[in-house]
Amino acid sequence: MDTSKTFEESIVTSTRVAELMVKLMERFIEWLLTSGVRIVIIMVLAWIAVRVVRGVTARLHKTMVGESASLERIKRADTVLGMVHTVCVILIGVAATMMALRETGIDIAPVLATAGVGGLAIGFGAQTLVKDVISGFFLLVEEQVRIGDIVDVAGKSGVVERINLRTIRLRDIGGNVHIVPNGNVSLVTNMTLDYSRYLVEAQVARREDPDRVFEALRAVGDELQKDREHGEDILQPIEVLGVDTLAAATMTIKARLTTRPMRQFRVGREFNRRMKKRFEELGIAVG
Repeated sequence: MDTSKTFEESIVTSTRVAELMVKLMERFIEWLLTSGVRIVIIMVLAWIAVRVVRGVTARLHKTMVGESASLERIKRADTVLGMVHTVCVILIGVAATMMALRETGIDIAPVLATAGVGGLAIGFGAQTLVKDVISGFFLLVEEQVRIGDIVDVAGKSGVVERINLRTIRLRDIGGNVHIVPNGNVSLVTNMTLDYSRYLVEAQVARREDPDRVFEALRAVGDELQKDREHGEDILQPIEVLGVDTLAAATMTIKARLTTRPMRQFRVGREFNRRMKKRFEELGIAVG
């Protein structure tokens, strides 16, 4: 009798377990056919969005680099578009994850609230970092500063060795390295953008004829522009600006040379050497 009763209880238990399994299976299949399909669609759409972003950034990269595939322009495009691509992928991933969690039945409201509070705290703590990144982004996009340029930023001058989204690295004439946060850059003085200029200041005795000095400067400039070694660095004939200052015994005459970027000092030193020799040949007294 006891054996028969135990057997019946086992059958009832097995039946209940089977019914529970069937119900769970039915619910799971129902979930797969509804929320599961939607999650798959969300993941597929997120993947497509990432692919689209990658394609758009690749095309923008070609546009920014242009025909002249210089290493500098490639690095600038890589930095800017790399950041844009990363931000877009993160936004797509976060949105897809939130939508998928909602489909699983998880309440995402507390998650969003926590993320909002955390983002606010991080925002207050990382104001300087955000400012540096945003400033660096526009420095790169607007091509205000390029690697190899001679610039003056935040009171520091030197050659730009590296520029990224957070800092600019300069090396001055003494070999010192200056790391300038982009957020501190309120004014940029670029001395080698597109072309450079060298200012000539010829100080001669006041008794000298200014027109004679003008002719001597033009002759030196024309000679230097025809020179095989330095001529290709000079973009246009010398500009004699005229008499700048008059002192009791001297006068200063200014002129300027327009050169290729970063070649102004090399050309200027050679011009000064030739100017000295020409003044000695013509008997022009230097003040």
